[in-house]
Amino acid sequence: MVKKKIDFGPYLYLLPALLIVVVFRLVPIVLSFLVSFFEWTINGAGDFIGFNNYTKLLSDPGFWQSMLNTFYLVIFVVPLSLILSLVFANFLNGITRLRAFFRTVYYIPTVTSMVAVSIVWKIIFNQQTGLMNYLLGLIGIDPLGWLAESRGIFQLMFGDGVPAWAGGPSLALFSIIILTIWKGLGYNTIIYLAGLQNIPETYYEAASIDGASKFTRFYKITLPLVSPTTFYVLMMTTITTFQVFSQIYLMTGPPVGGPLGTTKVIVYYLFEQGFGESQNLSYASAIALVVFFIILGLTLFQRKLEKKVHY
Repeated sequence: MVKKKIDFGPYLYLLPALLIVVVFRLVPIVLSFLVSFFEWTINGAGDFIGFNNYTKLLSDPGFWQSMLNTFYLVIFVVPLSLILSLVFANFLNGITRLRAFFRTVYYIPTVTSMVAVSIVWKIIFNQQTGLMNYLLGLIGIDPLGWLAESRGIFQLMFGDGVPAWAGGPSLALFSIIILTIWKGLGYNTIIYLAGLQNIPETYYEAASIDGASKFTRFYKITLPLVSPTTFYVLMMTTITTFQVFSQIYLMTGPPVGGPLGTTKVIVYYLFEQGFGESQNLSYASAIALVVFFIILGLTLFQRKLEKKVHY
């Protein structure tokens, strides 16, 4: 019996990508997990302290505040991104002229540097000279603090009678939400447009012959058949929103994360603990592992929704 020789050629092509994944993904995750059990600063390793960093998280008000801010960000950004991108994709799918032009216009924010975008939006939200307050002034609304306002948006809308716990995200954080939605809108719109263009036109023609209205066609045909795209956009938007950092660092402060810590999200809090004044890399690693498992849990939960996806 002749043994079949193993051809290692294809594996050699995979080796560079595999090395990148191992060195820059798997190894940092394992090291971060190990570091979280030691008293480790930027100057080097210390004593083994077990689960002390994790128990410290439970009584750390800064951690819980940053988690609340992050969940506000996710709760607003994810559904609004899905709804708006689907609306704009339907608009693009319904036009024949200048479709490529509009597609390019929508996609420009996605490829624009976050640094440049954040600086421009910081100018737009400026309390004295910003475009947002100028537009509000045209319709008779007093100027708002935007990035300097720590009160919740529901408190601003309905008065100070709203309790603090029900006040919602601060206006400063809501400004970050607006930027985050705008920045990712083009990418999600193009993804939805590709999904819409894969739906056979015969389904709509048959529904029209049967007398179905536009809303019925959208609800009974478009939404189910575009559900794989919705599932993908939902997962990716949730993951990327949890990782928001640059716009917080560039648009808020000093101190960064202000006002009153209402824009300090979990990734910036992690950065602050690891590379701020304390330089406590072990505590930052513990925070990173908690965030990792939160995102993993949300992803697994969303995978449960896949049974409602029509492939």
